[in-house]
Amino acid sequence: MMRLVLILAFVIALGSNADARRSHEPSTGLAKLHYNQAPPDFTFPEGSGYAKVSQLLGKPVVINFWTTWCHACVDEMPHFVHLQQTYGDKVAFISLSNEPQGTARAFLAQHHLPIPLLEDPSNVIFGAYSVQLYPVTVVVDARGGVSYVSVGGLDWDELQGAVSKAFASK
Repeated sequence: MMRLVLILAFVIALGSNADARRSHEPSTGLAKLHYNQAPPDFTFPEGSGYAKVSQLLGKPVVINFWTTWCHACVDEMPHFVHLQQTYGDKVAFISLSNEPQGTARAFLAQHHLPIPLLEDPSNVIFGAYSVQLYPVTVVVDARGGVSYVSVGGLDWDELQGAVSKAFASK
């Protein structure tokens, strides 16, 4: 019994130290992405041209990594449509899929989802962001720093809260 108490005390102490370190250096859950720092830059279609994430200072940028076979990814799609309807061009939004060329685009068309898509079948951007699980949503604030990361599905309240926080950073 005494041995169990000592082991339990050790585990609790170890957990407390880990929490203390975590509070000083919060992790985004993605090895190559850090809060309050610029994310890896890439070019994506926007309107009738192209833009880079780094060129969008002054407004939040929402980046969603997803796949068609991921149920949580599909479940959150209406939230991104609502995001676009709610904020319009005040928020830049891009979704990325690493499936074979045309797979995600056909899925979006079939389900009548007007979501901007950048296909990344070579995993260049997925790798730059160290995305391995799906879905992942990254919010970049108006100053250009990562302000929010969701690894796993999110709901509208979570997304709207992250975007509101990104606006507040101006």
